[in-house]
Amino acid sequence: MSSLVKEDLEKKLFKPLSQNLYEFIEIEFSVQDRYYLCVSVTKNEEVQIIMVKHYRIGLDEKYEVTKKWSLNDLQMIDGKEADTDNPFFDLHFKKVYSLEAYSCASKYAFARTVNKLNHAYLKKDLQIVNFDSTYINDDSIWSSNNKDCLVLMRICFYAFNLVCLSLCPLPL
Repeated sequence: MSSLVKEDLEKKLFKPLSQNLYEFIEIEFSVQDRYYLCVSVTKNEEVQIIMVKHYRIGLDEKYEVTKKWSLNDLQMIDGKEADTDNPFFDLHFKKVYSLEAYSCASKYAFARTVNKLNHAYLKKDLQIVNFDSTYINDDSIWSSNNKDCLVLMRICFYAFNLVCLSLCPLPL
């Protein structure tokens, strides 16, 4: 489903603007409409973070840009709590925008993409706080292009270790 939405977003919104869509996540912004937070790169190699409203008119899917920021203006991404599984995060520009992702995994996917594009295009000191850095940085042993599978793989690894440890006899 998400690949179909990404393809539709690219075709109807980003390609006409001469931009490449790198990542999008669904965010909880309104009860009535769907909103996506997108990360794209323009032909001038400017990284943008764009909030898109998705709605239907009859059978036709429509997308409308509601907010647009440059990655250069982003000061910090605050994941709220690194130790808990929550979808809440803040984007710090001149103003702080509190957002709720569809899932914790999508919040991490967004932060990973922003971090990766920052290193590729801007190389600025972007603060990414209250995230588990193991899931954010590409130099991690757990890094992968499979994005959300990365989080699931790490959870399975920890669960397997817990099972193994619980089966080991304790020395007296």
